[in-house]
Amino acid sequence: MCLAVPAEIKSIDGTTAKVDFGGVMRLVNVSLVDAKIGEYVIVHAGYAIETLDKEEAEKTLQLFRELLAQEDAGA
Repeated sequence: MCLAVPAEIKSIDGTTAKVDFGGVMRLVNVSLVDAKIGEYVIVHAGYAIETLDKEEAEKTLQLFRELLAQEDAGA
């Protein structure tokens, strides 16, 4: 199973970007997408494979927060 979480691009150096997964920073390869600083990407196996607009990324992140809150509540 693959779980794709949006990550915000914080910096880009060539084909490598530093992205933020809700406070967890990682380096990913962005050679497969046309992404810019401040945009959101979906990352799989270390590669950004798709860009998302901010609204769509925020919707997805809110759903993850709701799921985590249910898990924390024991639901």
